[in-house]
Amino acid sequence: MFSKKSNCPVPFDQQPLNEYLALKESLLFSWSVSPNNSFIFGFLFIFIVLLVFFSIFIALFSNINNVSQFFSLDLLFSNCVIFLLFIRLYLGWSYIIKRLMSATVFYEESGWYDGQVWIKTSDYLIQDRLVCLYQLIPFIVRIKYSCISLFFNFFFIYLFDYIF
Repeated sequence: MFSKKSNCPVPFDQQPLNEYLALKESLLFSWSVSPNNSFIFGFLFIFIVLLVFFSIFIALFSNINNVSQFFSLDLLFSNCVIFLLFIRLYLGWSYIIKRLMSATVFYEESGWYDGQVWIKTSDYLIQDRLVCLYQLIPFIVRIKYSCISLFFNFFFIYLFDYIF
């Protein structure tokens, strides 16, 4: 699945296309590029597990007697963790998008002290940009919409807590 480019001076692990393929195979990021049904069910599964974990944690270590406060605090903690998860996904994919869309690639030959810059040829640039536009941009848009929905969820939790 990884591609070795013969006329590319960039080390194998630092080539943008190989970085994309490696990130796509990791556990957290593979979930974010899965089909919509799998993405939604994974999101709901993580949300429910966090909801149960934080409800047990809040019940053991706090003395909240009001049920509405208990549920709103539980939802708030769960949403914060999910929001941080989506921020991590967004930052990871945006780094790869920047590397794929750029006409130059910064790489390190043997250590931090000897960095080089390689200018992509037109073949590599076209291939990387097509991969970015047609495979990565839809997933990063989906992550943005998920973050927006979590923001509205924060608003509804605050409204629920304010009313009750």
